[in-house]
Parts: sequence; C-alpha cells; structure tokens
Amino acid sequence: MTVLALRRTGPGTVTVPGPRRRLLGLIVALVVLLVLLVLSVMIGSTAIAPSVVWDALVHSSAGIDQFAIRDFRLPRTVVGLVVGVALGLSGALIQALVRNPLADPGLLGVHAGASLAVTVAVGLFGIRDVRGYMWFAFVGALVVTLMVLALGSTRQGQSPVVMVLAGICVGAVLGGVRDALQLTNPDAFDAIRSWDAGSIAGRPLDVVWPILPFLGVAVIVAFAVSGSLDAMALGDELAVTQGVRLVRTRLLAVIALTLLTGGATAVAGPITFVGLMVPHVARWLVGPHQRWIFAYSILLAPILLLAADILGRVVMRPGEIPVGIVTAFIGAPVLIVLVRRNKASKL
Repeated sequence: MTVLALRRTGPGTVTVPGPRRRLLGLIVALVVLLVLLVLSVMIGSTAIAPSVVWDALVHSSAGIDQFAIRDFRLPRTVVGLVVGVALGLSGALIQALVRNPLADPGLLGVHAGASLAVTVAVGLFGIRDVRGYMWFAFVGALVVTLMVLALGSTRQGQSPVVMVLAGICVGAVLGGVRDALQLTNPDAFDAIRSWDAGSIAGRPLDVVWPILPFLGVAVIVAFAVSGSLDAMALGDELAVTQGVRLVRTRLLAVIALTLLTGGATAVAGPITFVGLMVPHVARWLVGPHQRWIFAYSILLAPILLLAADILGRVVMRPGEIPVGIVTAFIGAPVLIVLVRRNKASKL
C-alpha cells in the first residue's frame, strides 16, 4: 500500500503535489539534464567552437579538438550521467531502508568499504581493469552495509542515530586503513590518486560498460521494492499487516544498494554528499512517495554531478578540481543546515 501525506495548508504540514505537477517536474528535470549534458561536452579547459563539437560528434573528423571531444569530454559526460544515477538512487534507497533522512552511502561508510576494497585490488593484487576490481567494490559495499545495519540494530529495532554514528566510525576506520595501505607503497598506488579523490575525468567508456548491467538490475529492484518501503515507513508491524515481507524487502534493497554504490565507486571513486542532498530535494518536491523520489533522484543526481564537474573545470582554468572535492565543498554546508533543521524532510 502506498503511503502518502495528506494535502493540507496548515503550518508544518507536507503538501504533496498531484501527478501532473510531479510529471511536469520530471520533464523539467529531464530538460535541465539534457542541457547540462550538452554543456559538459562543450565546456573544458580549452574553448572549442560549437561547430567543432558538432563536427566531432557527427562526422568523426580528425583533429586535436575533435579527438579531445570524442576521447575525453564525451566519455566524461557519460560517466557523470551513469555515476550520478547510481549515487542519487543509492542515497534515496538507503534513506528509505534505514528510515533516516541523514543517511547516505558516504556518511554510513559504504563508500569507504568499497573504496578500501578497490584500493586492495589495485595496490596489492595489481588489478587495473574495472572488470576485475568492481567485484571487490561490490563486496566492500556489501560487507559495510551489513555491518552498519547490524551495529545500528537495538532491541527496539534500528536506531537512526546509532546507525549514523556506527557508519561514521566504520568509515573513519576503513579510511584510515586505506590511507595506511597507500603509504606503505606510494608508487603502487599512484595509478588511483585521481580516482581516490572522486573524479569522472579521464575515465574511458570501457569502464562504464561492465557495470551497466548491474546498475540496470539495481534500478529495477529498487523500483520493485519502493511500494514496500513506503509501507515500512509507518513501522514494521503495520507493514506486516499490509502484506509486506520485511526480510525479502530488506534483502533486495541491500542487494540494489550494493550494486549501485559498488558500481559508482569502482568507476569514479568515493564521491560524497550527492546521495545525501538529492533525495532531500526530491522529497521536498514530491512528498513521501518512494517511487517518485527514486525517479526524481535518478534525474537530479546527474544534474548536480555534471554541474559540479563543469564548475570544477571553470574555476581553476586551465587546471581542474575533481568533482568529488566540489560536491564535498557544496555538501558540507548543506549537511550542517539539514542537521540544524527541526523539520528536515522526515521519513
């Protein structure tokens, strides 16, 4: 059964827009995303005329500028789109799963688990292909997710506060272990310096294709359990009376979360705060309806990621700031605001 807030006009209540407004919002978000995709291909460390960009994409002409468009900017844009979708949906999914509006894969240590696993794969086993180390990322994300869920469980059920604290502690420990490993042999880990900062630059399209099937499965699974997650927002006992299979729903949600977070981390490294901010914005726009929140998050997250990446290219020309640093710079103040809000998008 779908759980929706009532439309009211009194103070402190949530106004849920109708289906038409939700659909209109999706269309607007899609248009903005398409504009940013175009801008991402056109804007870089050097200015390239729009006619040259068009010629590179349509006619496959030879030349330095055309080469830069096809081999650098276009793959970067595609990676930003795919990773953004994964980050946004994983954030919305984990917030619904743990019923905590301040949860995201980075804050709960899931990124740290996947990042440590990839560091081990690259630095200790010499695995440099995404087809090899993505499995390490999946395992790392799964282990940390289960660990945080277990640490956050009490006799009264899952505690959002305990879960966030557990995630922060686990993430800090795993981050320290990762840094210690990198210090033991800096030369072996030079290949993942840019990846470790969280970046979509320099990623060929070859790193995207292996994870696309897993992300596709994760998206399908997430939407399949969205109705059950709506019912679980009212509490486990009431959800059971509505026919929700709690163990099955949580298992499927954890599988989807593992595939999304592991895949995104394997490709772009640990990019934080996107999974925290975007579901909040989606929830403010559409209310507590997970299917719509998921749909909006899939569009809003790549919008944020691509906008941050474009900003990182512009502010330090001819140099660049990795997108993971830009999103952290934006996300830290947002996190402070969310913590201080008395009525911050409750689940």
